[in-house]
Amino acid sequence: MRAVITRVSSASVSVNGKEVSSISKGFLVLLGVSAEDTEMEADKIADRICGLRVFEDENGKMNLSPEKAGAEILMVSQFTLYADCSSRRPSFTKAAPSELARPLYERCVEKCRQRGFKVECGIFGAEMMVSSVNDGPVTLLLDTAEL
Repeated sequence: MRAVITRVSSASVSVNGKEVSSISKGFLVLLGVSAEDTEMEADKIADRICGLRVFEDENGKMNLSPEKAGAEILMVSQFTLYADCSSRRPSFTKAAPSELARPLYERCVEKCRQRGFKVECGIFGAEMMVSSVNDGPVTLLLDTAEL
């Protein structure tokens, strides 16, 4: 699995001009699932997302976990994270098909909720408009193949 994680002061998702979810301070997570991923990767990436110490402490240092910072999570499925851009027209053959990706995406959401986080979501497979106010900016890339 791959995730692009942005620390935000707010973020939201709209579908057909209507806001479907939003968060205040926290993480906007764009989550991609590959055809090779299993529940193990979903558990691993959820654990890492929930434990990233990138929120500022009283000394202005990135030292606080999302839990200690009172962060929320907005998780959006993003199959394009597995694009092969070796040609000018990207190929998405490495991305998991919906029937595999959806349950792993939902597992990742649930694992974060089990850790006590408020987790909002986009609508899986929908055309979404994602808005965010980046904080820092702090943007991180996670890939379970490298964790």
